Amino acid sequence: MKDYKMRRKDREMPNKEALEVLAKCEYGVLSTIGEDGYPYGIPVNYAYDGEKIYFHCAKDSGHKQDNLAYCSRVSFCTVCNNAVESELFTEKFESVIVFGTACKADKNKKHGLELLVKKYSPGFTEKGMEIIEKSAGAADVFEISILKISGKRHK
Repeated sequence: MKDYKMRRKDREMPNKEALEVLAKCEYGVLSTIGEDGYPYGIPVNYAYDGEKIYFHCAKDSGHKQDNLAYCSRVSFCTVCNNAVESELFTEKFESVIVFGTACKADKNKKHGLELLVKKYSPGFTEKGMEIIEKSAGAADVFEISILKISGKRHK
């Protein structure tokens, strides 16, 4: 993987801060590559546990899974705290880009689903755990191992 340097060093975040932004953003865009050579980017709900990024999808089907079966290398990006400042012709934001590899989280499937429930339905954790027990078999969970991360912000 080529190591590109950020052009606007004044907006570059230290890795620790980039990981904090990754943890707090609402959704991200997962980008994969398919056997046909075309890239595929799709917005996903996700959770980050301090080591890996987790997302879920339908069991054993779909464009995303076909691409991940072909090539496990992924890019994942997220943006939050963004606000357009029209009169200044700029935008305030925090963004993170991750490069890594994705695989089915067979051993960590329940962990990934629990993280998603805690992030997106914090007031309904008990009910979420019941749903996981009843219907986890209908979904797959993938985990992204982070190889490289970069963060950028404009305040």
